[in-house]
Amino acid sequence: MKLKNLKKKIQRLEKRLQEAPRKLARLKQKLQAAEAAKAMKAARKSAARAAAARPAMKKPSSVKKPKKKLNLSPERRAQLSAEMKARWAAKRAAQANAKSDSAGQDSAQQPPPQPPENRPDGA
Repeated sequence: MKLKNLKKKIQRLEKRLQEAPRKLARLKQKLQAAEAAKAMKAARKSAARAAAARPAMKKPSSVKKPKKKLNLSPERRAQLSAEMKARWAAKRAAQANAKSDSAGQDSAQQPPPQPPENRPDGA
């Protein structure tokens, strides 16, 4: 091999060896970026699955609206109060009535147990 060719080969090899650490560092960076992207994607996917698995809940709004005050006269307020109390009393009475009816129906509907019949054929 000629001296000139040998020198060129050595130069190329030295150049390659100098570039190798840079190339290696670049490849390692790409690998880390790809792994981070994959982890982010997996985290996003699991968060989406968790959100889908949970029952849909309303997100609390950042600003709560102030409660609107009703401008009622004292007479109207008393009237509404009486109507609501009457409605609640009727509802309680209906529930109590339904409970007593169901208890009475259960005992009336069930016939007393009958003794088993003895057959002469033995079956």
